Amino acid sequence: MNPAYRGRFAPSPTGALHAGSLVAALASWLDARAQHGQWLVRIEDVDTTRCLPGMAQIILQQLATCGLASDLPVIYQSQRSARYQQALDALVATSLAYPCACTRKNIETALQHNGQHKPRHGELIYPGTCRAGLRGQAAHAWRLRTDIYVENQPPALIDSALPATNSKVLDDARAKGCTRHSAAHAPNLSPLGPPTSPASPGQPAALLHWHDRWLGPQQQHVAAEVGDFILKRADGCFAYQLAVVVDDADQGITDVVRGTDLADNTARQILLQRALGCPTPRYLHTPLVLGANGEKLSKQNGAQPLDLTDPLRALNLAARTLGLSTCTSNAAMALQQWVTQWRTLAGLPTTRQTNKMPAHHGGRLVNS
Repeated sequence: MNPAYRGRFAPSPTGALHAGSLVAALASWLDARAQHGQWLVRIEDVDTTRCLPGMAQIILQQLATCGLASDLPVIYQSQRSARYQQALDALVATSLAYPCACTRKNIETALQHNGQHKPRHGELIYPGTCRAGLRGQAAHAWRLRTDIYVENQPPALIDSALPATNSKVLDDARAKGCTRHSAAHAPNLSPLGPPTSPASPGQPAALLHWHDRWLGPQQQHVAAEVGDFILKRADGCFAYQLAVVVDDADQGITDVVRGTDLADNTARQILLQRALGCPTPRYLHTPLVLGANGEKLSKQNGAQPLDLTDPLRALNLAARTLGLSTCTSNAAMALQQWVTQWRTLAGLPTTRQTNKMPAHHGGRLVNS
């Protein structure tokens, strides 16, 4: 195994895996195997209100039927609430998170007062109403301040990663006095002003730039396009953004390979990584499988559970979405064939000395 690579697949047990989720699972597994790294499975059941009893085991069995098994024990977000609370407490202690009393209606009213309206398919951009305090109201949720620049930490190092259940990873990262990424892998948080001007912790944040290995250069102004986002909801559930950042740090994840529908979360997660002093992994967002209505195939628009009476057929469909060839032998041989194709497509060395990571441009993967 390559000690410098650790990837993961993190399904939510709100329904069985379908054709779209198998594409993400296969891509993340291939990327790990092509670089002789580790591949982990994490069950993202932090939102217990949406999860179905027994579904996690069904998903794990589906993966096993396809020949995809986690290299380390599976962890469950529903068992890690104390860890997420510790991370939230750390953000509150550094004034990077604050309680919010706003309801959805309050936010809509404030935005209308400012002449802003919610896009038809967009999110409500939180205007920062409670940054200065609750004004005697009860807190409904907790939010991250997105208007403050925070330096990032170096890339994740597998050898120094602690078990996912350890509660001291983030504190240890801070204690090491790490500062930022190497130039080859660093997302670049641009301060206000000329792009080349240095930024210091505490400066206002502007555009966040990062490189996606499939999509290429990306950027987002989180404060302007999203606003201060929720870390803990009014019903007591921790938000996906907080849970996934803490889990990736605790597990030493170096590479996140997932569907393009999650690409918009990346900037928020990088900001949160910086606020917590966590390393930022490399990102690769894969093409989506579309439903009959032209939208992303999902449980919400009638995606059917995988038919695994013939695992090779299901895997071939996923492989074609990723630009890989069809295999007619068996699932095990197909997986090995696709590892070689992925390595070639990505321009990766054929030896175990894998130092560069691939990026995707114009329909092909190239080294970054």
